[in-house]
Amino acid sequence: MSNGVNDRISRLRSRRSGLDRAAVVTQDAKDFIVNRSRNQEAWESRARDMPYTTFALGAMQEVDPTYTQISLETAERVCNQLEKRLSPSVQFELQGSVPLNVHIRGVSDVDLLVLDTSFFIYDTNGIKSRAGHYTPAAPGRTSVSVLSALRSDVDRALRAAFPAATVDSKSPKAVKIYGASLARPVDVVPSHWYDTAAYQSSGQKHDRAITILDAQKMTTIDNWPFLHIKKITDRCDATYGGLRKSIRLCKNIKAELEAEGTKINLSSFDLASIMYHANTTNLTAGRVYELAILAETQRFLDHLWMNKDEARRLRVPDGSRAIFDAENKFDGLGAVSKAMDDLLRAVAQEQHYPLRLQSKPGLQESRNAVMYSVIQ
Repeated sequence: MSNGVNDRISRLRSRRSGLDRAAVVTQDAKDFIVNRSRNQEAWESRARDMPYTTFALGAMQEVDPTYTQISLETAERVCNQLEKRLSPSVQFELQGSVPLNVHIRGVSDVDLLVLDTSFFIYDTNGIKSRAGHYTPAAPGRTSVSVLSALRSDVDRALRAAFPAATVDSKSPKAVKIYGASLARPVDVVPSHWYDTAAYQSSGQKHDRAITILDAQKMTTIDNWPFLHIKKITDRCDATYGGLRKSIRLCKNIKAELEAEGTKINLSSFDLASIMYHANTTNLTAGRVYELAILAETQRFLDHLWMNKDEARRLRVPDGSRAIFDAENKFDGLGAVSKAMDDLLRAVAQEQHYPLRLQSKPGLQESRNAVMYSVIQ
């Protein structure tokens, strides 16, 4: 690990405690973070005198639920203020890593969807559409026009509700608000519903898509955030939490590489999507042998790096696109995979004495060494 494992453990603590983002929260929240950061978390004492193992274990764990609850409460507070100031036709939902519980920061941005329910689009091939259940939108009302107006209304409402906070409209897809009395940053995403053919048949929320605006290009993008959450959650439950731990491990490795100056052309969504396709049996072994999750994460990343045609065929969990839809994403895969190789070898040397005598043990040998290591 290029910048020293102790530096990485320090940054991991900082991310998890929120110290890394203390500048964007209230003074009360900052005081809470500083005081809370003095408490040692359980993972820090599970592998004494084994810093690589300590880092690997810590990188897998969920953020303190108290921090997550504060994030959710802050989003609810913003939601309540917007509800008072926007049209009665708006509806609110959460998307992203916080409701999915794969966030890695104590101070995480929360994605709050604001849906204008007075307008929606639908798949004309769906069963309800063919049966005549839908009425076309009024002339002149388009996704772009409706979402542009909603974005302007959201911007004004946020500034009126939180005059001392910073409202940042530079992002083309969200209006960010942070600071003043807000304990967490919130990304407010103007959107509307898209009734897919699957939703028209099932009536299930996870089959319903949303449409968001790219305000820079003045075009729209269709997303399936609830299907993504359901797919990841179902597979994580089947692995007794192993998938979420693998995703967090990948995201923390990415954060470390970026802190050390390496650009990673993979989003958090991409990393979650990659590990969704990993071997579930190996991830399930993490229920008893937690380091088996590291072994499988390393194995699968290395496998995709060595088999790029197979990687190109993988799709995100909601099926909407290929994961590797741009060739430069393989640069990110290579960097994360190599860093995971290095971490696996270092952990294996800590866990298996004979490997300490080797300067660079083999990857299969290293996986075998950690697969059944028991960490109390």
